[in-house]
Amino acid sequence: MTESTRTAKASKLVSREPLDPAEAVWIRLMKTTYIDPLGVERTWESAERPTRPPTSPIDGVGIVTILNKPTGPELLLQKQYRPAIDKIVIEVPAGLIDEGETPEQCAVRELKEETGFVGTAETTSTVMYNDPGFCNTNLTMVHVRVDMSLPENQNPQPQLEDNEFIECFSVPLASLFEETKKLEAEGYAIDARVGTLAEGIELVRKLGLKL
Repeated sequence: MTESTRTAKASKLVSREPLDPAEAVWIRLMKTTYIDPLGVERTWESAERPTRPPTSPIDGVGIVTILNKPTGPELLLQKQYRPAIDKIVIEVPAGLIDEGETPEQCAVRELKEETGFVGTAETTSTVMYNDPGFCNTNLTMVHVRVDMSLPENQNPQPQLEDNEFIECFSVPLASLFEETKKLEAEGYAIDARVGTLAEGIELVRKLGLKL
């Protein structure tokens, strides 16, 4: 396959059907029994990843990378087809953590693999839960600084796996909120992490907050 065909737009949904739990590799269905505040015993259905390392409190990381360009700071983003919703999703770089790996190490590794950029981890967020009403999947957001003056960051080349089809791009940080609206209107889905970053920047702008 040539690089020109390794784009998210080349993906195509073929079928959708219930999954036999015995065939599942990346998810596991769980039944939880608990007692509510009134003493009533209840059950809850949820999903979880069976891939979280035993010694890790998180499944993976999301990566916030700001590229300082002559025209101003831009947020590094990706386009990636997600079969679960049959849409190309606008995301920040992200990945699952390996056994014995820190969130910071994971973020630096995944950034290089998915985007080609070489960076240094600077700040790590609290543990965030993606959809706690449905699953226990969680992550931390790691801010990775990329020095654009380094030779290795002049023409970064991703090191994608055979099943990864990721397109990298960046948008001005100041107009991220408007950019997400524009991308949604073009048919893209907006990942919650990107949407939350955009909402935060918009709130700062609207309220005139001094940070």
